[in-house]
Amino acid sequence: MNIAIYYVLAVLAGVLAGALITYLFGRFPDKWLQDYGVKPEDPDYRPSKRMRPFPEGLIAAVFCAVCYVVTIYFCKSCYIDEFRPMHLAVIVLVIPALMLVMMADKLNRIIPNQFSVYIAFCGVLSIAAEVLEGSVWFSPDAKWWMLVLNKVIASLVGGGVIWLIGFLSITFLGKEGMGMGDMWLLFATGLITGCYGLVVLIYVSIFSAVIFAVPLLIRKCKRVSAEKKRIANAENPREEKLKIQREKAAIHFAEDPDYMAFGPFLALGCAVFTVMEPFFFEKMFMTIKLFGVYF
Repeated sequence: MNIAIYYVLAVLAGVLAGALITYLFGRFPDKWLQDYGVKPEDPDYRPSKRMRPFPEGLIAAVFCAVCYVVTIYFCKSCYIDEFRPMHLAVIVLVIPALMLVMMADKLNRIIPNQFSVYIAFCGVLSIAAEVLEGSVWFSPDAKWWMLVLNKVIASLVGGGVIWLIGFLSITFLGKEGMGMGDMWLLFATGLITGCYGLVVLIYVSIFSAVIFAVPLLIRKCKRVSAEKKRIANAENPREEKLKIQREKAAIHFAEDPDYMAFGPFLALGCAVFTVMEPFFFEKMFMTIKLFGVYF
């Protein structure tokens, strides 16, 4: 088949996936998109935000289309020419779910457990794909249980690290560091990436988060400076300071301008690894072999 046809199909599949998740996002129960334990009768209850055709729907379609196109570019020889349908199925199924995670955490500051369960299912399918169709990270002589163990260890380590960060933050700082949604997400994505891919996921997540955090920090510094100036110029500085504090207290946690959700970056890291897995293997192979962890 002509390579151009593959790219056209990838774009069409991405557009359809974007339209589908935009529709589904509007149909999910409200409680899925609320923080744990929040009820409509609560005084600080805020109806969950939904994806709109524009800009969220357009962003979703572009993201899915780009991911599928990148898959053709980097994975054609490994997954299409050698025909590994289960590997392709994992990519097709998990990319829209990762986009849903990004949207849910960005719009409502929550990663529904249902999304993580679905991604974990894709992870189980990924394990089956590697056992039945082979893995680029292991030699054909590797035992099947090594492929399974690679995924399980990555899942436990990824979720465990997030849990530990949250535990230490609550214990010593008295505030939540990483949410349970992030923990379950990394637990699920670990089943897809495996140990080697977990390194890529974390690297991409942190690097991309820093890029977005810098302008956020600059904006916060400007806002704090403006607040100090506002207090200094007020006739009653103390009353003005209390007024600013009340304004901040009235902001719903999902609308907090100083908060940056980390879930979207974890999802992005998983997506980048998933659609470029053979590429990362080629770049990391010599290092893996040097450390004696190529089996």
